[in-house]
Amino acid sequence: MNVSLFGLGYVGAVTAACLADKGFQVVGVDINQSKIDLLNSGQSPIIEEKISDVVANAVKTGKLRATTDIAAAIAETDVSLVCVGTPSRSNGDLELDYVKRVSEQIGEELAKKDGYHTIILRSTVLPGTTEDIVLPILEKASGKKVGEGFGLCFNPEFLREGSSVKDFYEPPFTLVGVRNDSDAQAVRDLYGWLDAEFIVVDIKTAEMVKYINNSYHGLKVAFANEVGRLSAALGVDSHTVMEIFCKDTKQNLSSYYMKPGYSFGGSCLPKDLRAILYKAKTLDVPMEVFASILPSNQTQTQIGIQMIEDAGSKKVGLLGLSFKAGTDDLRESPLATLVESLLGKGYQIKIYDSNVSLARLVGANKAYIEKGIPHISELLTGSLEEVIDDSDTIVIGNPADEFREALKTIPAGKTVIDLVRIVSDLSTTPDGYQGIGW
Repeated sequence: MNVSLFGLGYVGAVTAACLADKGFQVVGVDINQSKIDLLNSGQSPIIEEKISDVVANAVKTGKLRATTDIAAAIAETDVSLVCVGTPSRSNGDLELDYVKRVSEQIGEELAKKDGYHTIILRSTVLPGTTEDIVLPILEKASGKKVGEGFGLCFNPEFLREGSSVKDFYEPPFTLVGVRNDSDAQAVRDLYGWLDAEFIVVDIKTAEMVKYINNSYHGLKVAFANEVGRLSAALGVDSHTVMEIFCKDTKQNLSSYYMKPGYSFGGSCLPKDLRAILYKAKTLDVPMEVFASILPSNQTQTQIGIQMIEDAGSKKVGLLGLSFKAGTDDLRESPLATLVESLLGKGYQIKIYDSNVSLARLVGANKAYIEKGIPHISELLTGSLEEVIDDSDTIVIGNPADEFREALKTIPAGKTVIDLVRIVSDLSTTPDGYQGIGW
C-alpha cells in the first residue's frame, strides 16, 4: 500500500516514519520547504526519542520521502493521512483552516484520479468535524460522493511527547471511526501488524474518544496536584499517598466507576468529600477540582428530575430507591432526593425496592427509614408489576437483575427513564425509552 501523509509536524512525522519503517511506501507532504529538505536528507523535522534513527533508516531504504507536490502525492498513493495542526483560537475553539485547505486540495486532485482513494483524518478535531466540515469540502472539490469515489475515516492518535515512537508501536488499541465498515479495511491494512485490539465505531464516537482521553489526562494531573497541596499542608508525603492509591486496580484505577449514569450517594462519598474540602479550607489550600465534584453530582440529580418532568405525566413509578443495587443504604441516595423533589411538585409516586422493603422491617436502616424519610417509605409497594401498571413514567434507579427483566415487559405507551444504563444493547429497549447520558 502506498501512503501519502499531509502535515509533517509532531504527529505526522512520527506516523510517516513508523509506517515507512514497517514497509509502507510513504510520501510526506508539507508546505514548509525546510521540513521537506530535512526529511529527504534523512533527518527528522522534530525532536523526539528514537525518531532520528527511524527516519534515517526509512529514507535510506527508499520507503520515505517528502514533497510539496500534492498532485503527485495523491496520484501515486492509495491512502492519504491528514495530520495537519488544529491550534486553538482565542475563544478556545479550534482553528480548522489547515484541515479545510488540505481537504480542498486533496479533493481537487481526487477529481483527476480514477479509482477509490481513502482519506484518513488523524488531526485532533471536535465531534462532527469530519462529517460536517471535511466531507462536504471533499465532495464539492472532487465532484465525487463519499463511499463511491472515495472513503473517509477518522483515526485518532494517542502519542505522548517523549515516547511517541514507542506509543506508535505499542498502542493500547487502534481506533477508527467510519461511515461504513468497508472503509475500515484501509486502516486495518495500515495497522494490521500491531498487537492491539482493532476497534471500529462511528466517526463522532472516535472523535469524542480523543477529547475525553486528553481531558481525563488533564483531570488526573490536576487531581494529583491538589492531593499534593493538601498533603503538604498536612505534613503528609503525597507521593506515598498516590503510590498506594494507584495500587488499587479494582476501584481506583479501573473501569468500575467510569460509566455515565445517575449521581453517586451513600454513606461515604458525599460525607468524605465535604470533610476533606472543609479541612482544606481551614488550611487555606485551594482545591478547585475536588470542590467541583459535589456540585456536578447535584447537577446530575437535577437532570434526572427534569427528564421526569419533561415526560409530562404526574404518575411515576420508581424501580430502586437505594443508591446501588443489592443494598438497603438510603443515606444521601440521589433517588431519595429525586422523590422528595417530585412529591413537592404534586407527583403521584409508587416505589418498588425489595431490599429497602426488607430493611424497613429488620435492616440496619430501619430507624433512618422510619424517622428520616417516613413519607417516602409509605410509597413503597411489594409488587413490581403494580408499580409498572399504575405509572405512566417508569424510572429505573439501579441495575438490579429483576429490573432488567422487567424492562422487557413494560407496555407500549409508557415512558422509561433509565438512570443506570441497565442494558448494554440499546436496540433491545422499548419505545419511549430514554437514557440520562446516552
